[in-house]
Amino acid sequence: MLTSNQPLPLPAGAATYHELIRRGALQHGPRTAIVCGDESLTFQEVDEISSQLAHALHRAGAHPHTRVALLVNNGLYSVPLDFGCVKAGINRVPLNSRLSLAEHVSMVQSTRCQYLVFGAGLDERAAALAREVAGLTCLGLGAQLTGTVDLLVQALEQPAQAPDIAVRHDDVVLTLFTSGTTGTLKAAEHTQASYAAICRNVLLNLLPVTRDDAMLHAASLIHASGVFVLPFWLRGGRTVILPGFEPQLFLQTLQSERITAINLVPTMLQMLLDHPDVDSTDVSSLRYVIYGASPMPRPVIDRAMTLWGQHRFWQYYGQTEVPLCLAVLRPEDHHGDLLDACGQPALEIEMRLVDEAGNDVASGTPGEIIVRAPSAVAGYYNAPQLNSTTFTADGWVRTRDIGVFDAHGYLHLKDRTSDMIISGGYNVYPREVENALMTHPAVRECAVIGLADKVWVETVTAVVVLRPGLDVSESQLIAHVATQIASYKKPRRVLFVDDIPKTAVGKLNRKQLRDRYSQYPPEAT
Repeated sequence: MLTSNQPLPLPAGAATYHELIRRGALQHGPRTAIVCGDESLTFQEVDEISSQLAHALHRAGAHPHTRVALLVNNGLYSVPLDFGCVKAGINRVPLNSRLSLAEHVSMVQSTRCQYLVFGAGLDERAAALAREVAGLTCLGLGAQLTGTVDLLVQALEQPAQAPDIAVRHDDVVLTLFTSGTTGTLKAAEHTQASYAAICRNVLLNLLPVTRDDAMLHAASLIHASGVFVLPFWLRGGRTVILPGFEPQLFLQTLQSERITAINLVPTMLQMLLDHPDVDSTDVSSLRYVIYGASPMPRPVIDRAMTLWGQHRFWQYYGQTEVPLCLAVLRPEDHHGDLLDACGQPALEIEMRLVDEAGNDVASGTPGEIIVRAPSAVAGYYNAPQLNSTTFTADGWVRTRDIGVFDAHGYLHLKDRTSDMIISGGYNVYPREVENALMTHPAVRECAVIGLADKVWVETVTAVVVLRPGLDVSESQLIAHVATQIASYKKPRRVLFVDDIPKTAVGKLNRKQLRDRYSQYPPEAT
């Protein structure tokens, strides 16, 4: 029987998230910690502002263990606010500003948040949330509504030393919503211990950050991009923040700030490669091009390595429930068939592949990936049934991903169990079909889904965006795919569209596509 999650025992003397913030401030005080446009903050300034914000939150009534929703876009005070919540002992609940009001209402109500911190430009959404959620107290961050306070103004009157609070390893400090590909919102709870373990995971497996490093953030800091902030803080590197992803500004900042590390989803990398300034951008300082979150099409990574060099590229496979790296594909492994792998298991990760009964599968056989690690969440908030099917009593987490190990121990990700297509009794993994489609020069982007079919149960359907000025017919694309993979895997229908929906973190949203086309099942060919 699967029951609530029991994380792995902590290493002797393991530090907390709270303690790692303190150490970084002590060790790197006068150095530049945060850069955002023309503004910057030193480690000491971030430390003092975050302490003042912690006091201001307490003054507003948000005491330790209170859940506080954060509706704040990337900006100069994103990191001080996060650190301030940790210093206040608060359980922060980030809300992605791109989501709908209904989604925000659901998140705030389901986590029983009594407070909302909102940033500049988000006052209308904050006001709408206050109308929809009874008893919600809104607090501005460089912003204000009638009858609300601005925490930045309040912070000026507060002490620059952190509040004296009790800190336990199992205190929940972050409740992060994830829907994966299921569409069901899940509130994953990270603790003081698990978030510190994420920092160790990044430093051990991806990049040994130094004082000379600078990481550029264009994706929302509430998701995977933000995971890198604490390792850079601890080691004295700079965190350079953009308000969002715009290819020209990204390339300009990459050059002007002498950036050494970037973290991209495949869509972002493709947009950079398509920008006319990419060839002239000076990337001599760039050492780490880290990518993950969703499968990388082979033509995109091949093109990127030709331009920037294989030695810069690092791939990680991970989940919100167990960040960041479950497996890592190092630069020297970026060649041949290994480009279809997501790497070898990270150092402190236990990983198994199991069948539906929970038994280990034979070598070379696909199975569901289950993992155990110190960085695993404590569970989902207020979701006993979901916890019982995701976490085991001895700490294993069911990822719902299908993978297979090759003869050298590299993990090859097949697909999410929820994305797998069963057509004519055969299992078809969308990623394999998408990789074949992306080798056609006219295809800019694609997603493969299964739609209901009376004959085949599900029929393989490709949703395709073409490159400007190029054309290809449905039959030509199907024939192209059939030359590369088994005939039963080829699409039986191709739908040409102008764009493909993405999740809030830039992943292909296959669920939305299935919902969109569910009433128009393609005919078998």
